[in-house]
Amino acid sequence: MITKKLAEEIVEQTMFRLDRNLNVMDTNGMILASGEKERIDRIHEGAAHVAKTRRPLWIDDGNTSDWQGAKPGVNMPIYYKDRLIGVIGITGNPEELKDIATLVQLTTEMMVHQALITSEDEWKRKIKELVFEELVDSGPLSPIVIDRLVLLEFNMTGPYVTLLVQTNNLPASPQRLIETMEEQFERNTALIGHSQLNELFIVLSDVNMSVLELKLQKILALFQKDSSVEIGVGLPVKNLEGISHSYETAKYAIQYGHSNEQIHYYYDDIELIALLTSSPTQLKERFARRILAGLNEQLIETLEAFFEHDQVVGETAAALAIHRHTLTYRLRKVKELTALDPTRFRDAVLFHMALLVGSE
Repeated sequence: MITKKLAEEIVEQTMFRLDRNLNVMDTNGMILASGEKERIDRIHEGAAHVAKTRRPLWIDDGNTSDWQGAKPGVNMPIYYKDRLIGVIGITGNPEELKDIATLVQLTTEMMVHQALITSEDEWKRKIKELVFEELVDSGPLSPIVIDRLVLLEFNMTGPYVTLLVQTNNLPASPQRLIETMEEQFERNTALIGHSQLNELFIVLSDVNMSVLELKLQKILALFQKDSSVEIGVGLPVKNLEGISHSYETAKYAIQYGHSNEQIHYYYDDIELIALLTSSPTQLKERFARRILAGLNEQLIETLEAFFEHDQVVGETAAALAIHRHTLTYRLRKVKELTALDPTRFRDAVLFHMALLVGSE
């Protein structure tokens, strides 16, 4: 259905180019907008007839009296996606209008199509954001969420995975980017939208985890090379109710997954860290002080580099710009001061966890 605002815009834009009076009517024949303001909100019987027959109606001086509220001219149906949504009328001598009538009809339909497509896209964008808010809420899902997902034609087949994309270079209007991202996935299996200032959400259904990595690489390629972008991948869940948990784990993946080697993180890789760091602050501080007691800044820096390079002595020494023997001496010093050996797996885990929670 054509809105009054859209009808006014059509009349204004077309009359400016045509230099003739235009009327835009709804499917009941009501005049929504006209260059002759006194005719607005009146019934145009000729337009009502066009809406009923779906055929143009030419009115001249000989049959004007047959159509109440009409003047000489032509009235033509307006369609959107094969659906009648209104009638456009041009006032004037029918003989003088034959050459321009079809052009005005097509131009009007183009304007309507563009306006309604934009309106439809805006509606879908808002619905997606509302649905996402409902899905990530920890409470039970309301029936309206399912209805909205059906309207969006979203494939509700598990498993589901939530991804969060954070970037400092997000366009002011990211809709085109979102549409391009949706094209990377199977039809209707991706629910993508703008959740926060510099963050996009992606909810995927019917996920094949083995091919997700390739999809992530394609998404990353959509961003400019100078963009600061990170992607957190949550845990897969079996049903819609579990999406809130997938969302939480995607947030943890970004929060604790920082690395110089990659820019997307799976929650599976940082789960132990997330579990530990989510403990009460007092307990974390007490744990870090106990494990790292007696170590100075240089020894702590050495441990951080040692674990960053997977306990490989050569790489760690090179990163710290020290000799291998110096590194070995420092590691022995750590063992003397703490009674824990950073080269042993069990003790290394304790050191690594203490360093992580101690740096928060």
